[in-house]
Amino acid sequence: MVAMLSTTRLAARRVLGRRGLASLTSTPNLDKKVEMTNWEKGHYINYKKMSENLAIVRSRLNRPLTFAEKILYSHLDDPHGQEIERGSSYLKLRPDRVACQDATAQMAILQFMSAGMPSVATPTTVHCDHLIEAQVGGAKDLERAKDINKEVYDFLATSCAKYNIGFWRPGSGIIHQIILENYAFPGALLIGTDSHTPNAGGLGMAAIGVGGADAVDVMAGLPWELKAPKVIGVKLTGKMSGWTAPKDIILKVAGLLTVKGGTGAIIEYHGPGTESLSCTGMGTICNMGAEIGATTSLFPFNDRMYDYLAATRRTAIGDFAREYANELHEDQGAEYDQLIEIDLNTLEPHINGPFTPDLATPVSKFAETAKANGWPEEIKVGLIGSCTNSSYEDMSRAASIAEDAMAHGLHAKSMFTVTPGSEQIRATIERDGQLKTFEEFGGMVLANACGPCIGQWDRKDVSKGTPNTIISSYNRNFTGRNDANPQTHAFVASPDIVTAFTIAGTTNFNPMTDELTGADGKKFKLKEPTGNGLPDNGFDPGQDTYQAPPEDRASVQVAVSPTSDRLQLLEPFKAWNGKDAKDLPILIKTQGKTTTDHISMAGPWLKYRGHLDNISNNLLIGATNAMNGEANKVLNVFTGKWDAVPATAREYKAKGVQWVVVGGDNYGEGSSREHAALEPRHLGGIAIIVRSFARIHETNLKKQGMLPLTFADPADYDKIAPEAKVDLLISDIAVGKPVTMRVHPKEGEAFDVKLNHTFNEGQLEWFRNGSALNTMAKKAADKKN
Repeated sequence: MVAMLSTTRLAARRVLGRRGLASLTSTPNLDKKVEMTNWEKGHYINYKKMSENLAIVRSRLNRPLTFAEKILYSHLDDPHGQEIERGSSYLKLRPDRVACQDATAQMAILQFMSAGMPSVATPTTVHCDHLIEAQVGGAKDLERAKDINKEVYDFLATSCAKYNIGFWRPGSGIIHQIILENYAFPGALLIGTDSHTPNAGGLGMAAIGVGGADAVDVMAGLPWELKAPKVIGVKLTGKMSGWTAPKDIILKVAGLLTVKGGTGAIIEYHGPGTESLSCTGMGTICNMGAEIGATTSLFPFNDRMYDYLAATRRTAIGDFAREYANELHEDQGAEYDQLIEIDLNTLEPHINGPFTPDLATPVSKFAETAKANGWPEEIKVGLIGSCTNSSYEDMSRAASIAEDAMAHGLHAKSMFTVTPGSEQIRATIERDGQLKTFEEFGGMVLANACGPCIGQWDRKDVSKGTPNTIISSYNRNFTGRNDANPQTHAFVASPDIVTAFTIAGTTNFNPMTDELTGADGKKFKLKEPTGNGLPDNGFDPGQDTYQAPPEDRASVQVAVSPTSDRLQLLEPFKAWNGKDAKDLPILIKTQGKTTTDHISMAGPWLKYRGHLDNISNNLLIGATNAMNGEANKVLNVFTGKWDAVPATAREYKAKGVQWVVVGGDNYGEGSSREHAALEPRHLGGIAIIVRSFARIHETNLKKQGMLPLTFADPADYDKIAPEAKVDLLISDIAVGKPVTMRVHPKEGEAFDVKLNHTFNEGQLEWFRNGSALNTMAKKAADKKN
């Protein structure tokens, strides 16, 4: 396989004739009234406005545009006056939609409620998928979750009804699968309060993960701000076959770019190889773009997307997209900031991990690599499904492997779990037999929810601290991510590879070359997986799980009990006093990876996502302290005693002392969860000072009135002793002007360190006012007066 990575701007020329539908009408009719979704009335796809905006931008830039640029620039709030420079300009955009999952929706809606508006100004949906713990099986787990989370579900249901938000009840499925099935359309711009929102790029949509405060802006009718991303092109040639699946494309790209290689960029796939991928396969690839830090990922509109729209009862949208098709791919001669080329004819299945999603190993080298590294050989659990790989095609191919094994008398040797991505997928694979195949194979079918992928897994087969290996078709495999066991070696692969390895039960296996022994004692090789991209008999929608907003919303009451331990109305953060911040202790200097899982764990902590004070008890408890190499054990500079991170932060706050955190590279990698920014703000933090930030986390910190600062010289990280105190000379903070940090070591002379920031003027207002929400409230009050 050829994989070329260039750091210079290279022209990627579209292969002429590769798209049979690029221009089906000589005079496109963009005046049509086509609704965005079957679930709402009166929200129309506005290709005409997008086309007009693009014409304005084209006349200004006078150059070919990438597909990513076309989507962003067609959604500009001010196409005439907007400064446009990839990698530096802050774009003000008007997204078509907002989507929230239930864990993040609580805080987003609580913030929206404080804005005092009667209704959302942009179409919005909430999806209940994060709070259902995998335990004994789908139906029982769902009923248990409904009981345990009743207070939260009632709050979400009533607040959605009150504020004109579509509500997908527990059991409906995972947010990203629901978006693909019901709301995504080519050329659209959507923001979602989950880092894997880019899944919808499989339908030609720029779907971008954000924090809840960003979502609130758009829900309130304000333009959304995004630093103009660079664009990384991935040119696909050839065609996949055999054991290779779409998942292997992103596993390969993750190995090339690493977990931070896509930061500040959109990954744009193009080339003739895109034509052979299913729509849901393209969604899988875009979904995992979050693992390389990309703003989003997307594919150009093609016939496979049209077929998926038709299969999901949206033919009118597909037909309208064909009218607009000339703008639903990159211009000929469009330039990319980087270019990767992958030949699908020679692409091999990959297995990524453990402990990081960018450690990519071809399946042919996995056994020897696992042995050389001493990874536990026995595979304890294989898990397929999740928002990344739970399509009909994924389930069909995995079922074909299970059927082949059972034909030889074999069943799953490892524990095997299946997570349908939506009620529609569950109902369809029940009707068509794949679900029965999985159960006969030895699999446990879980609820239509995130489950083990986000740590919602009541795992019983190994005790915490026991080294073991699991393999999943999920997207993320950070330490402790799935089961809270830091000794679990979690690997990520396609559902095909996961199912095959579950049969073998060992890392010492390659389904492309190795034989298994059947029940009759005879050797055999597993057949290559097969499966349809779409069901022959159409999708079965299953149970009705959607709640539309009522006609009379004025009478709806949203109650939050003052004694609740799960929901808490928000109090505004205090505005900045305008002075330098002096004599600040370092709460913790983290070493190694500091992901959002380390800053604000998920799993059992998800139940407190609507209660800021309670969830703040998990602040940075997973981060490793550079001072002692331990987690959740820091030195209180006032008492000289060691204590938990949240307890120490609370003690500083009680004394009226602000504090800072010092960290390393790609700080805040992972989820979009804004709690990782809300918690340090709530417990008295003023600044996070690191070598570099993940995009969403940096924005989240700004939104909450904190200072995300980076070392001008990354080597200065090593000069900061954890027990030192620091001054931040910020009284004259300004756009483009570095900040001086004066470091006071416990012993020795003070010294200065230069820190950079990426604030623009509007973002500095957030800091001055105490948060973006305070700024919104202040402007609303000024407007009234």
